[in-house]
Amino acid sequence: KMHLLSLLIVCGVAVSLQISSYQKNGVRRVGVSLRMNEKESGMKLEARPVQSKKQERRRIVGNKDFLRSESDFSAEEKARVEEKLLSHMKSSLLENMKANMYETTKGEGNAAVTFRLAKEWGLCWGAERSIELALAAVEKFPDRRKHITNELLHNPGVNQMLKDNDISFIEKTNDGGKKFETVQPGDVVILPAFGATLAEMQYFDELGVTTVDTTCPWVSKVWNVVDRQVSKDMTTIIHGKYSHEEAIATASFCKDYLIVKDIHEAEYVCNYILNPGSTEELSKDNFMKKFAQAMSPGFDPDIHLKKIGIANQTTMYKRETAAIGKLFEATMIKKYPEDASDRFAAFDTICDATQERQDAITDMVEDPDVSQLDFILVVGGFDSSNTAHLVEIPHNKGLTVYHINEADCISETNTLTHRLLDGSIVTTENWLPTDRPITIGVTSGASTPDAYVEEALERVVLLKAAISEDNKIAA
Repeated sequence: KMHLLSLLIVCGVAVSLQISSYQKNGVRRVGVSLRMNEKESGMKLEARPVQSKKQERRRIVGNKDFLRSESDFSAEEKARVEEKLLSHMKSSLLENMKANMYETTKGEGNAAVTFRLAKEWGLCWGAERSIELALAAVEKFPDRRKHITNELLHNPGVNQMLKDNDISFIEKTNDGGKKFETVQPGDVVILPAFGATLAEMQYFDELGVTTVDTTCPWVSKVWNVVDRQVSKDMTTIIHGKYSHEEAIATASFCKDYLIVKDIHEAEYVCNYILNPGSTEELSKDNFMKKFAQAMSPGFDPDIHLKKIGIANQTTMYKRETAAIGKLFEATMIKKYPEDASDRFAAFDTICDATQERQDAITDMVEDPDVSQLDFILVVGGFDSSNTAHLVEIPHNKGLTVYHINEADCISETNTLTHRLLDGSIVTTENWLPTDRPITIGVTSGASTPDAYVEEALERVVLLKAAISEDNKIAA
């Protein structure tokens, strides 16, 4: 039951005071919340202190209202989900290409387009599992309000599909918070493939909702690695992006952590370990400013870099993660030659799908026939880290590569809207030649359903036919 008691004015902002009561495990609980009636204001959750974050996580996932596997859903519910996946996710075009040496040609003459598909591409098992569980929640709880804490995956089509199935996305606010107050006892909350923070898990556990956890098992594997590092009183060095949902979730299970985004930041940290304060650049003040948003509260580089373990955001570039691990290992051996083995730990936690897709695009760009490609087209969300790394590999080889997030990036005016490696979104005119056939290398991110790739390729074929000179002459 929800009771709106009054409307208050606090510092000029309208605030609704609400008291909610609900029953959980036979116990009636009362919750009080303040609703800020201003878009810029949101709730910033902090985890409740516990003796063991690992045990707290296990306690929460063991709750009867915490669903996290296919066995939590009926055969009928899963069958309805499969029907949706077949109609929205699969691609006969890509399957036919796989069966025909990963290549196909569409059109004739100057309008001909040959597509050459990477040997591994597209939607991974973990991402597909997340979609299945989210849609299963829709089938299981048709009459209950459903929310998701972040984008399920970094793919606009997938997230739109969830919205079309009446799943509400918890709004992010300008102050870095979220509108958690929109979730009420008895609602259903979906945790995305990237996982959720410990604070969020505690909040929903205490609120009295049903949680459907779609966290990728590879992300959970990273958390298990972090648990071992915490048990050894190690600081976790996370190779990732401090603002990425997965890195934020992983950091929440650490005791002390530092997030490095690339080999250059890792080199800086290693130089600090070996030569702290030796230059202005390596001063403690400069270190703290450099990593102000990427470290645990109370982090002190002179204290917390004496024992370290390596973890990673699962979608990072594996070769860089490996290089970072080796760099820190060499640094600790040099700094502490007597007991370095007790001060350093690293485990391979890059997911198989990420690695396989990176290997496949690497094989494509290193193939002797790569010169036959006019360019490489990468399809995947603009916010997708694993897709960005697929773009990075051919780019670093000096090849032309275009990153689009959906078919609508391709315009009938022969312009293409695409993302550059620096994150900027640009439009390129006359990107398809009109006077000759072309060959395009194709791959897609691990969060991109095949159907979305097929839609983009079909758009290319139609555009090429429309603009090709021989077709204009014939017309």
